[in-house]
Amino acid sequence: MQGYKTSKINNRRYLGNKYKLLPFISEIVAKECPGITSLADIFAGTGAVSSAFCDKLAIITNDLMYSNYICNYAWFGTESYSKKKIIDLIKRYNALESCKSNYMTQNFADTYFSKEDCSKIGYIRSDIERLFKQKFINERERAILITSLLYAMDKIAQTCGHYDAYRKGSSYDTALELYVPLAPKTNNKLNKCFNLDANQLVKDIYADLVYIDPPYNSRQYCDAYHLLENVARWQKPTVYGVAKKMDRSNIKSKYCTNQATKSFEDLIQSINAKYILLSYNNMSQKGNDRSNAKISDEDIMRILSAKGTVKIFSTEYKAFTTGKSDIEDNEERLFLCTCYPKGT
Repeated sequence: MQGYKTSKINNRRYLGNKYKLLPFISEIVAKECPGITSLADIFAGTGAVSSAFCDKLAIITNDLMYSNYICNYAWFGTESYSKKKIIDLIKRYNALESCKSNYMTQNFADTYFSKEDCSKIGYIRSDIERLFKQKFINERERAILITSLLYAMDKIAQTCGHYDAYRKGSSYDTALELYVPLAPKTNNKLNKCFNLDANQLVKDIYADLVYIDPPYNSRQYCDAYHLLENVARWQKPTVYGVAKKMDRSNIKSKYCTNQATKSFEDLIQSINAKYILLSYNNMSQKGNDRSNAKISDEDIMRILSAKGTVKIFSTEYKAFTTGKSDIEDNEERLFLCTCYPKGT
């Protein structure tokens, strides 16, 4: 008996995760984008879309949130790592009894997690940083261990899949357990992972295919996942309010605001690629104000058509709601832009 469990990239809850749409996306890319050798996933989130192409293409991932960047570095990074070292550490972490008071117990005890699990989360995260500073683990091993911790937290959190609120009065009947992420030992050596504003990144990179999956509406991802972001960064900031949120002003996305259309136009104009594939939900005015799409179909077509020729593909897709909306005829659309040659 091996004494540990394993996890794959898709074993995480995340708003807008495209894992269920991978066959649809992969089919369109195979048919419409022949001969490509590289893909840039510039709003990568959990990295689900990149995972569908990582055995065929060189992958560039990017996300404004550090918690997503660090997971993508774990899955797609090129640095070698010791699986035995990861397994031994995760076994040690899972054998922990209750630990001393720390940042997590002082701020989050009996909210999203029990006090006991908070003590373990705080200890484990500090220990990962200690081992990295001592050079016992390398950067990718650090990323894999942080990823394991974030996935473990997400599995037991007393939430509905995000951290805007916790379930008060819940029983904490599932204890923290870290799984060993099945991160590939040998990824494409040309893979790169970034933690930047997408609009800035595209000015400095090239990929045959740039995949774009921006936020659709006013729901900021840093609001929904502030606690995972907090633990990933481990800067121990002051938190406030019932939801125990930290200051997130530096990681707010313009794509969730009335600047979305302008930002999108700037992004498209700056991209250097053969193909641009935009994933955008057709929420339009179907939901409540927070759920409605920030960029109109008319603006999407106007902006993409100035860059190249555009085809649209669609499939039925159930969007995330807070339970207050019952939205029918919901579709995920792929806008494929075959870019004009530079200088035309």
